[in-house]
Amino acid sequence: MHSVIRAYSGSGARELFDLLEKRTSEVESLMRSVQGFVSYTLARTADGGFSVTTCNDKAGVEESVKKAKDWIAANAAGTGASAPTISEGTVILHVK
Repeated sequence: MHSVIRAYSGSGARELFDLLEKRTSEVESLMRSVQGFVSYTLARTADGGFSVTTCNDKAGVEESVKKAKDWIAANAAGTGASAPTISEGTVILHVK
């Protein structure tokens, strides 16, 4: 498995997460449509938030990053949020 963390902070990040919280069912549907989807977490921080997507392989993670970027461009460009800091890697342990 492979995971990616997208962390948003700075100008517009709180507004982005306000919008994401209002549209969680839409975001869930979008992430579940990713090939090889395993899990998705969306968490708020003091200055924005982060998401963690886990897929069966790197291709799924790459697809999730593209879908997230496209969704934000189409639905949340007005928040002014900067591009996220992205970290990804191979999963060592996944506990449910």
